[in-house]
Amino acid sequence: MLPLATSTWDDQEIAALNTVIDSGMFSMGKYVEQFEKEFAKYVGTKYSVMVNSGSSANLLGVAALFYRKNNPLKRGDEVLVPAVSWPTTYYPLYQYGLKIKFVDVDRDTLNINLEKLKNAISDKTRAIFSVNLLGNCVDYNVMKSIVGDRDILLFEDNCESLGASLNGQQAGTFGLFGTYSSFFSHHISTMEGGLVTTNDEELYHIMLSMRSHGWTRHLPKENKVCVKGDNSFEESFRFVLPGYNLRPLDMSGALGIEQLKKLPSIVAGRRENAKEFQKIFGAIPGVSIQQETGESSWFGFALVFEGGKKVRDRVAAALTEKKVDTRPIVAGNFARNPVVDYFDYEIAGELTNADTLSDSGLFFGNHHYPIENELIEIAEVVKSTICG
Repeated sequence: MLPLATSTWDDQEIAALNTVIDSGMFSMGKYVEQFEKEFAKYVGTKYSVMVNSGSSANLLGVAALFYRKNNPLKRGDEVLVPAVSWPTTYYPLYQYGLKIKFVDVDRDTLNINLEKLKNAISDKTRAIFSVNLLGNCVDYNVMKSIVGDRDILLFEDNCESLGASLNGQQAGTFGLFGTYSSFFSHHISTMEGGLVTTNDEELYHIMLSMRSHGWTRHLPKENKVCVKGDNSFEESFRFVLPGYNLRPLDMSGALGIEQLKKLPSIVAGRRENAKEFQKIFGAIPGVSIQQETGESSWFGFALVFEGGKKVRDRVAAALTEKKVDTRPIVAGNFARNPVVDYFDYEIAGELTNADTLSDSGLFFGNHHYPIENELIEIAEVVKSTICG
């Protein structure tokens, strides 16, 4: 009855793919460069770097901070994170030897609990890796007032929340860098893909190099990483930073150009569905829904059941029987996963709300086209299952 995600492609995307195929040049090129410029303009930042996934975007952003000339991150630095997110929020922090401190989330917004964040900040805190969950922006005005004049870096995992905004400013642009995903199930789709945005020129240049093996080839002549010579032959394979191959295909860039044109209507369609969702599901006793901060782009629709895990599991099974795709609320309380045994981590207080989302929550998909009838049917399934 309702899949988790559906395609937003039409003939324009097919034509864009064919243009690249006909060129015979598939690796990162002019279409990626054009998409980067248009994406940065759309979200309102100076720079944008496209990579092969949102996960790679998180990796590149974190990695780049270790190679800044002034005040770089160092192994052992403490980074505060919400306890509910996707694993690739946390993995780059582990991989670069950072101390991860899990902070509980807010029961209503599902984002990091700002009061708990205030108490979690210590003299060792170097950064906050904030996550805008399921399309919903964190209240960065409050967060920045909590941080005050302390030397704490802010960066955003905005992979689920392209198009969300707070007071007219796009989510993903409040920190030193922001990351985005253009995977199939996200707001725009370039097959696989992701982006990092920033207003920091040095960070931008570092990411251009690290995205492509750490070489100098894609750096401008005047850059903030190294002195670049005039011999293009020598510069084509000169390596200055320990990088990766995170480059996207030019087909993904061409797709991004077309998808970005549709993004305003995609987000508008999702917000129209959200109005119906709030009206229908906000009236069901025993169910709470995600509360919006600013203007959400409504990645999906989260439900938390007062009856706990047994009720949640019954509802999930009933919806599956009706061919409604459901998922846990992202990865639930990530600190409960065995993989954290590899981390250098700490838990700030209790993760009560994160546990609740893990045990009592689920979400189902939103779409760019009207789904009012589907929402009504899903609500009936939920109500009958709860009562049963």
